[in-house]
Amino acid sequence: MAPEAQATLHEADAHGRDHEHEHHEDSFIRKYIFCTDHKMIAKQFLITGIFWAVIGGALSLIFRLQLGFPEMDLAWLQPVLGKWITAQGKLDPEFYLALVTMHGTIMVFFVLTAGLSGTFSNLLIPLQIGARDMASGFMNMLSYWLFFVSSVIMFGSMFVEAGPAGGGWVIYPPLSALPQAIKGSGLGMTLWLVSMVFFIASSLIGSINYISTVINMRTRGMKFSRLPLTIWAFFLTAIVGILSFPVLFAAALLLVFDRSFGTSFYLSEIYIGGEALPNVGGSPLLFQHLFWFLGHPEVYIVLLPALGITSEIIATNARKPIFGYKAMIGSMMGIAFLSFVVWAHHMFVSGMNPFLGSIFMLLTLIIAVPSAVKVFNYLTTLWRGNLVFTPAMLFSIGLLSFFISGGLTGIFLGNSAIDVQLHDTYFVVAHFHLVMGSAAFFGMVAGVYHWFPKLYGRMMDKKLGYLHFWITFIGAYMVFFPMHYIGIAGFPRRYYSFTNFDAFSSFADLNSFVSVAAVATVGVQFIFLFNFFYSMYRGRRAPKNPWRSNTLEWTTPVNPGHGNWEGEIPAVHRWPYDYSKPGASEDFIPQNVPLSETPESNLPHEKKALESKKK
Repeated sequence: MAPEAQATLHEADAHGRDHEHEHHEDSFIRKYIFCTDHKMIAKQFLITGIFWAVIGGALSLIFRLQLGFPEMDLAWLQPVLGKWITAQGKLDPEFYLALVTMHGTIMVFFVLTAGLSGTFSNLLIPLQIGARDMASGFMNMLSYWLFFVSSVIMFGSMFVEAGPAGGGWVIYPPLSALPQAIKGSGLGMTLWLVSMVFFIASSLIGSINYISTVINMRTRGMKFSRLPLTIWAFFLTAIVGILSFPVLFAAALLLVFDRSFGTSFYLSEIYIGGEALPNVGGSPLLFQHLFWFLGHPEVYIVLLPALGITSEIIATNARKPIFGYKAMIGSMMGIAFLSFVVWAHHMFVSGMNPFLGSIFMLLTLIIAVPSAVKVFNYLTTLWRGNLVFTPAMLFSIGLLSFFISGGLTGIFLGNSAIDVQLHDTYFVVAHFHLVMGSAAFFGMVAGVYHWFPKLYGRMMDKKLGYLHFWITFIGAYMVFFPMHYIGIAGFPRRYYSFTNFDAFSSFADLNSFVSVAAVATVGVQFIFLFNFFYSMYRGRRAPKNPWRSNTLEWTTPVNPGHGNWEGEIPAVHRWPYDYSKPGASEDFIPQNVPLSETPESNLPHEKKALESKKK
């Protein structure tokens, strides 16, 4: 769209919205429930994500108690878990597998995908590119409500008679394909699949909306070369989601056929109770290929938004330009592309051809290059910066720490010869939770602390934020760092108990330590919850631009209405990282400040740009 036409469209849209708001006020249902305002939808995603984070954390505590203290009497949990606590006060072994399944599903999809991307893509894309709203407000609303329906179905599956899905969060067949295999293969698994269908539809609709908005609705002067790195991250994440989620949908659809219609896509020569089933010709490895074709891009669907959020927060609080803006964009593009060609490194132990394994090993090690570029650029941005240690900045630095430590262990697992020894041990659990779980969670929390003033017009308490960071940061390392050690020692993952193995008795105390650290780390999140909900109503009122940041969202009113800007949308004249510029009166220059308003004597490149513009 030509800049003149785009400007006319924005002005007409602004006039239309102002006219609409003069005449009527939205009802409660229209304003807070079935709302098309991107900011309210961001809040809906965030609150739903927080709810699921509490559920997922609680599930992890239950099975960590079982793992760390297998002799503990858990009868006190019977009022909550009912029949899943045995008469001896122990956790039912099949329910343990269901807990692991639901914890993984909830944290990966409902918290770190929908809660993270759904919140910040909705909040920031229109505000940072200078748009009144998303390209389609209705599709945006539909995206949330499909996610909500998915959440209700998944939550309901936890209360069915036979228990929730119990095939692991990767739901490998044949366990997931045969309803009679175990209790968790019955109705709970069917509801899991139905829930994921709604979730995939929600993700696809949302991604289409994000891409359309970024391409078509940027304000005057907002070239792609002037987009904040947050927008680049959300944009590339949406592209990855559109290309990968349909593959999971296909995998789930074929699994439904095998479960309900007698097909054999994933089943062949199966015996249950000594009886041969009629299924022939299928292969469970087909499901693994389809699942991990989504599964590995999913790692970056979770990580890229967190890295984009971190880029913005680190540049703002280091009070200096982000180092290597183009290299950062190139590295995200490289990560997005390579994420599609490394999926089979999750299958080194599946018996694949060693030659094929060596190809995936090479591609896996190559993806470390763009990741290392991002780490280098973050560290160089921090180096000799005038650092402001807000809670958001601390959580961003914490993300960087987890990204480095978890990425280093990924080099071990990317080597097929080493992965064969480590794949089914706690080493993988530790790697996965550091590089994806902890890093993405820290990125999400950093975003909440940083953009809370824009969401609710108030400030969160700094001291509680510092306390939340330090206990969570130390606690996460206390949980996951020892897992590397016990993983190298051979501790297998997904086991209900280790008491029957004499070889592991020497690590019992360390395993108990991990459980205690997990309880403390999850418990301290209630400090964050109190800070969040208390500050929402009673926090100190936020100034218009509390962090002295450059991006466009801080040019809106403190509590922007539906339409974001009162009057004309500001035009963009510069990139988003003009911090501590020599010759400028302030240490930040917002994107909407024209080049002519910057002292030219010390800024020769801007003077040259002005002269060329005049010509």
